[in-house]
Amino acid sequence: MVTTTIDRNSPDLWRHVVSTTNQTHAPISPFPHETIPAFPLSSVADVTTAVQRAREVQRIWALTALKDRQTVMSRFHDIVLGHETEILDVIQRETGKARAHAMDEVLHVAMNAGYLARVGKKVLRTERRAGAFPILTQSKVHHIPNGVVGVISPWNYPFTLAISDALAAIMAGNAVVIKPDLQTVWSAIYAVELLEQAGAPQGLVQIVVGDGPTLGQELVAHVDYICFTGSTRTGRLIATQAAQRLIGAALELGGKNPMIVCADADLDKFVDIAIHSCFTSAGQLCVSTERIYVAQEIYELAVSKLASRVTSLTIKAEMGWGYDIGSLTTSAQHERVVAAINNAVAQGAHVVVGGKSRPDIGPLVVEPTILSHVSDQMDVARQEVFGPCVFISPFETEEQAIALANDSEYGLSGSVITRDVARGRAIATKLKCGSVNVNEGFAATFGSVSAPMGGMGDSGLGRRHGPEGIRRFTQPQTISVQRFMLISRAFGMTDRQWSRFLARSLKLMRALRIR
Repeated sequence: MVTTTIDRNSPDLWRHVVSTTNQTHAPISPFPHETIPAFPLSSVADVTTAVQRAREVQRIWALTALKDRQTVMSRFHDIVLGHETEILDVIQRETGKARAHAMDEVLHVAMNAGYLARVGKKVLRTERRAGAFPILTQSKVHHIPNGVVGVISPWNYPFTLAISDALAAIMAGNAVVIKPDLQTVWSAIYAVELLEQAGAPQGLVQIVVGDGPTLGQELVAHVDYICFTGSTRTGRLIATQAAQRLIGAALELGGKNPMIVCADADLDKFVDIAIHSCFTSAGQLCVSTERIYVAQEIYELAVSKLASRVTSLTIKAEMGWGYDIGSLTTSAQHERVVAAINNAVAQGAHVVVGGKSRPDIGPLVVEPTILSHVSDQMDVARQEVFGPCVFISPFETEEQAIALANDSEYGLSGSVITRDVARGRAIATKLKCGSVNVNEGFAATFGSVSAPMGGMGDSGLGRRHGPEGIRRFTQPQTISVQRFMLISRAFGMTDRQWSRFLARSLKLMRALRIR
């Protein structure tokens, strides 16, 4: 596969953004010695234009054979991995995360593309279903594209959350308009550029850039389906607008994700899992663990081991490999995290380790923080922090641990750490979470792209990944062909005779197990 180097300063890449404003914006990088190139801004009218263009391209794309769409996915998989270094540079520069955590995005996008390349045709092909009467009725289900899909993506995972939903949508025959967060537009631009290199027609995936509430509302007003990843508050507004238009919506919202550590847990393994689950991308991850409940008999040792490891983590705010935790992404998020920690302490929580802002490392850096003595009614126990902050509390019984884990309006992700896998599975089934990991934090379910992922309760609606994540972008259409005999009435029977005939036929088919 021949790949083309992308010049991040090239105005040619601006063509992916629909803009007639002659205005540009250049965000501030979380890294003090890095700059983010400017990009054009879109107007409300540009959103309308983008959707109109998308409809034109979608009509042709919907006629493209499934195997040809799979070919685009396969090429995109290879191209993404071939541009690893450039993509990592863009993600780090925009988000401030450690390079290893940026690599998670590259791998996740490649895995999604590879999955679609393997199973897209199978999931979307026309299916034969049982008809009203065997032989006499033939029914088939066709999966019709929704049309134009809107994707409103956040700043925390800007590459994967901008393009992963879009990949499934175009595999299903749709066109896509993406509205990325202003902080992380270049990640979306790169994704679309690479997708066109893979063979996607120009205009199939477009980008609009600007104020979130204004352009987001306009996007929902014109598309046929909307995907949103972000806060629960904004998700409710989008759901309301989508409901008024009677269009579908997939909403991945907030989480206050619990981890249960059983008495038989391998504590060294627990520490490894917790470090990754709590502090990946400086905790700015919707499935990040923010609550840890540990069996009373191992609680003190678990806290000691986890605190010891946290103090050994390296923190930097610079490009490249070689450190464990990076920076927070925006000044607003930095203020939010610092305020959450300070408020927890004011309400009686104890800082086991961390808890401080580190301007000596970077302007938006906060130390990885462990809190203890957190009561159920403290703000930090109920509200998502979305930063490198987790609290750890003891439990006495398994039932208490499950009750504590479920005591939340959210239900996105959870985890159970135990040597007894059967026990872990049993506990997992009792957690009110869309995804539960046994002996892993979030990576097992997040990386299982063939299985659905999404939230319960205030954590959202709909699922990404798996067949469910593909078919949500279609409308099922049933076409039934009736042969030989009408269902309404046949053989010159009276309505009473026909009704009795149908009832007896159903009983016979039931007895013969043919329906």
